[in-house]
Amino acid sequence: MTRASDTHGGPVTVSKAGLPDWLEPVVRAVETVEPRQLSRFLPPEDGAGRQSAVLILFGEGARGPELLLMERAGSLRSHAGQPSFPGGALDPEDGDPHGDGPLRAALREAEEETGLDPAGVQLFGVLPKLYIPVSGFVVTPCLGWWREPSPVGVVDPAETARVFTVPVADLTDPANRATAVHPSGHRGAAFTVASALVWGFTAGLIDRLLHYAGWELPWDREKQVPLDWRS
Repeated sequence: MTRASDTHGGPVTVSKAGLPDWLEPVVRAVETVEPRQLSRFLPPEDGAGRQSAVLILFGEGARGPELLLMERAGSLRSHAGQPSFPGGALDPEDGDPHGDGPLRAALREAEEETGLDPAGVQLFGVLPKLYIPVSGFVVTPCLGWWREPSPVGVVDPAETARVFTVPVADLTDPANRATAVHPSGHRGAAFTVASALVWGFTAGLIDRLLHYAGWELPWDREKQVPLDWRS
């Protein structure tokens, strides 16, 4: 059995062995996608930006493949109330930000935020580093298969409002897709799922993964969801 490392300095294993067949299109997409195909915002060439990581965790629920998401607490200064993947900034103990540091950080943050057991997660791929200009984060998206699911929930209400899973079938449903429009003029992918509006960086990653995995269904790109200045 392939196990993810613990999050406390042990070796981090990345393996495609034994994944379910339905994940194969995602594996192929991760292996072939170019940074510019994911986002127009790429890390600054001068190395600026705070290194961080997110965990894109695929599980299998009652309705088939699903993703683990969390909703940030409404009291936070940054991205308050916004659904996101578990993740956050690298700590020194995570190790080399250009090596396995992001992998360890993604697992550690997911454990701290959702209570999941990292030992049940099989990391199988890493996407190119991306940039979030508004916060200055350089983000490494790490992909995992929830081989041995563990209970999850809110660990710290000051940081997280709720933890939930979303069936991929709901994310691909054209009725749940829209274009989010910010007052600044920025437009991006959005999903109305699980009583939440998923938009911004997280929605952009989901949108690109669905597209390059071949799971995307035709949807109405003229359907808009307005955001406010606090978003």
